[in-house]
Amino acid sequence: MITNFIYPIISYSREGRNIENLENDFQIEGKNAVLEALKAGRPLNKIYIKKGKQQGDMKAIVELARNAGIPVVELSNESMAKMAKTRNPQGVIAVTSPKEYVSVEEILETAEKRNEEPFVFVLNEINDPQNLGSIIRTADCLGAHGIIIPKRRACAVTPAVVKVSEGTAEHVNVARVANIASTLESLKEKGIWVVGADPEGKLYYEADLTGPVALVVGGEDKGLGKLVKEKCDFLVSLPMRGHVTSLNAAVAAAVLGYEILRQRERRHD
Repeated sequence: MITNFIYPIISYSREGRNIENLENDFQIEGKNAVLEALKAGRPLNKIYIKKGKQQGDMKAIVELARNAGIPVVELSNESMAKMAKTRNPQGVIAVTSPKEYVSVEEILETAEKRNEEPFVFVLNEINDPQNLGSIIRTADCLGAHGIIIPKRRACAVTPAVVKVSEGTAEHVNVARVANIASTLESLKEKGIWVVGADPEGKLYYEADLTGPVALVVGGEDKGLGKLVKEKCDFLVSLPMRGHVTSLNAAVAAAVLGYEILRQRERRHD
């Protein structure tokens, strides 16, 4: 049963209703993620918010939803928890279609439109949503042109990934490919240097990263893998001075990504 109407907000009074089965589409959860989706103009079917006074970001979400004609539904804490696919949706869930992936060609076209040399992250078997979400956020901060991930044995762009990315998944091109190794070969044929992050590589600050670059980062368990490593033009490493021998994938991607940006900006000074 649907009761009182508050601007565009609808309040569900039947708390026992199976809310999580109302929609079977993709969910975007968290204030920043939903806010960025609205700002990006992503088509949203409906937005669910936690019942109560709306302030700050939540008020902005409601206003943007109203302006876009998107229904907003109030839920109790219990119903929100049942519907959520992440541990803490921060009181807001948007229902939409799954993120649309792009082609590798579209990523390279983005670089061309910006009149920039390609800067792409290639992720091999990254299975942790936290890592993928963090790398997407890093890619956005760096102004990278996109991310390439494999279709199999790797994390896809899930609600958890979108939430960790703090909404930047709305702005970053992500391509899914059947074979990372063959994709690297294709990138090399287009004049892009394929650089792998690996402990056996030269120190990253000794490498020339100023040209068109595809930075390849592997999963924490297996790293790049033998075949992918062989496809790289060269490898770079991070100096380790403590008790562990590696950083997690997201941190390594951020450090190396900012070195690429630093070298590019220094070249243009």
